[in-house]
Amino acid sequence: MTPTPAAQSGPRPGRLFLVPTPLDFGIDADASLSDCLPERTLATAAGLTHWIAENAKSARAFLKRVQTRHPLAAPLQAQHIAELPRHVHKQGDHDPSTRFDARPLLAAAVAGRDMGLISEAGMPAVADPGASVVRAAHALGVPVVPLVGPVSLMLALAASGLNGQHFAFVGYLPQEATARAQRVRALEAVAQKTGQTQLFIETPYRNEALLQGLLATLKPATRLAVCCGVTLPQQAVFSATVAEWKQRAPRLPLDLPAVFLVGR
Repeated sequence: MTPTPAAQSGPRPGRLFLVPTPLDFGIDADASLSDCLPERTLATAAGLTHWIAENAKSARAFLKRVQTRHPLAAPLQAQHIAELPRHVHKQGDHDPSTRFDARPLLAAAVAGRDMGLISEAGMPAVADPGASVVRAAHALGVPVVPLVGPVSLMLALAASGLNGQHFAFVGYLPQEATARAQRVRALEAVAQKTGQTQLFIETPYRNEALLQGLLATLKPATRLAVCCGVTLPQQAVFSATVAEWKQRAPRLPLDLPAVFLVGR
């Protein structure tokens, strides 16, 4: 009898779970994970022993929090955690110039073990590195399973009151003031002409500078929303025209991860 293709292909591959993490970067270690992560996500994470992480230290900190809810399948010291290349941590790996061959990182999954992909905060591969790993998993026939948890872009969009039917995430804006102002004006023009909401982010310690740059550059009637610390106890959302921002001057926890949205 001729063997079937499945019999010839070796062990069935494991799955690659995309494991979201809280948006506090591990700062509020005493906060309950169940406030933002469902039990299925926590139980699945606890059952994994092989990981691909943006940062191994933060991955271990997350697992330490998980084990307060569910016993880990292996002690922290025995967890296998491979880090993504340093150059993709901030640049991402969605562009041809930053993609890398992630197939070696998935050797355990090819051999039949379930694995987890994890970033420092939020959903891996969404405004975070990990796309190369997901692409490699598909190429290798490893099933990809996204788990439920915080995805700040979608939560912020829903909370903003801006157009949720037509939107674009544009990543980080330039840090230099003149270049940033030019980019902001271009995004504002797209939003005003097409109705497409423009979403972007910044490193938390530069959030205040970005907000002030937006208020100085955008037109008074343009709508600006800022969503800080979504899903955290300190979360705050403010959405208004630029003119109203200047009148009301809301105090926001800008030291937390934030999503900025511009629209009409």
